Amino acid sequence: MAFSYLDNNAGTALAEGVLDAMLPYLHQQQGNPSSSHRYGRFARTALDSARQQVADLIKVQPSQVIFTSGGTESNNQALLGISKQYSSGDVLVSSIEHPSVLEPAARLAEQGFNVVHVPVDESGRIKTNNFIEALSDQTRLVSMMWANNETGTIQDIAALTEITRQQQIPFHCDAVQAAGKLNIDFNVAGVQLMSLSAHKFGGPKGIGALIIENELDWPPFIVGGGQENGLRSGTENVPAIVGFGMAAQLAQQNVQNYQLHCQQLRDALETRLQAIEGITIFSQQAERLANTVFFSLQGFDADTLLMTLDRQGIAVSSGSACGTGQQTPSHVLMAMGVDEPTALGAIRVSVSEHNTLEQIEQLVVVLSKEVDRFNHLMNR
Repeated sequence: MAFSYLDNNAGTALAEGVLDAMLPYLHQQQGNPSSSHRYGRFARTALDSARQQVADLIKVQPSQVIFTSGGTESNNQALLGISKQYSSGDVLVSSIEHPSVLEPAARLAEQGFNVVHVPVDESGRIKTNNFIEALSDQTRLVSMMWANNETGTIQDIAALTEITRQQQIPFHCDAVQAAGKLNIDFNVAGVQLMSLSAHKFGGPKGIGALIIENELDWPPFIVGGGQENGLRSGTENVPAIVGFGMAAQLAQQNVQNYQLHCQQLRDALETRLQAIEGITIFSQQAERLANTVFFSLQGFDADTLLMTLDRQGIAVSSGSACGTGQQTPSHVLMAMGVDEPTALGAIRVSVSEHNTLEQIEQLVVVLSKEVDRFNHLMNR
């Protein structure tokens, strides 16, 4: 059986060269980067180099990069940080954010903030008019994702921040799915805070970053050691950070080839899917990540279909990985106005540079057989 991993928005394989870069810091280079002896200095040098590589990926200064355990922690630090500066006010989030934004926002609501969920259109794009109407002189923070983890829909972040900058409202962007897949310039985007995660573009799991505008005074999230400029205490995970840096460098070098390869696979998959009866492909009219296809098969439950594909050696996702096992429709699709039965049948395919056209063909063959079998049973 040929195995096909088509769930790259949930996590990617280590990019070539990342493990080799990490190995010395898992074996010989055991120094703590806060120590002043030579072993500590070796670790500190590696840390500084990786910080520069991550900074280069999104075109910021190394001092703006605060290493965290991943995108979830970065999002929590960005959202909950506002409660250290204000006791009330409005916090704006889109209705399609990742749970690591929506749940901290819910906690802010429990603390007395007014959380406003900005709606999206049928393709998952933020409605600019509604965004403007939701802003007020009491708005303390805005958090909007760059690219959606389920549909792949890309937001025009620069257009939104042009509005918030005029009112001096801090803007946080969850760029976990966008970084490494798109050319991102933090300053051109106009944001003040940005979340990244290494394992979405060839780095190790368990490491990410919060990028903070130099002029923004943001409170620490974890205290007790003073690491990361006092904003995230705890001994740095040097091997993972080194891997993060190498993955960032490789992604920056390969982004154009990555986009071209993934878009060829995405277009091939969508062309073949459209020949299958009962297929709905979401967000086709929107600008999307080159690697993502989110679709639904009429009459099918997504988790059942996922298991069928798994038995054939094909790994996909029924929505976001963080919602695995929940028999509830995607909140992203519900926000887009998709009916519940269609949403319950939604499957996400997310490819990478490691995937092939043969794997796409294998997926479509299995799906077509399942549809034929379903129709045969229904017509008996």
